[in-house]
Amino acid sequence: MTAPTLDPGSQRIDLWLWYARFFKTRSLAARMVEDGFIRLNGRRVDKSSRQVRPGDALTISLRSQVLVVRISSIGIRRGPPPEARQLYVPLDPAAPSGRIAAAPPGVIKPADAE
Repeated sequence: MTAPTLDPGSQRIDLWLWYARFFKTRSLAARMVEDGFIRLNGRRVDKSSRQVRPGDALTISLRSQVLVVRISSIGIRRGPPPEARQLYVPLDPAAPSGRIAAAPPGVIKPADAE
């Protein structure tokens, strides 16, 4: 199931986070966005319907861990982990492989996703 987008080169932020395997469910991704744990290009995002596009920078803040990634492409499905890793480029050299070390329940490490 995919959500319609306003621009074919953009996608809802909750859907993109789920496709990139940062969260186990799309509803959890939406909740994390609405609770202020996600920043888009340095600005706090409070609506899960916010559109993202390639080139945007996302900052994902969870507990004591912060992950910064640049969106390299828009997802078309929630595929296997190697496919999900192609959707972004980690920008933080302190976080090798774009992994989140200690995450709340339901949050998964992109490289270790099921």
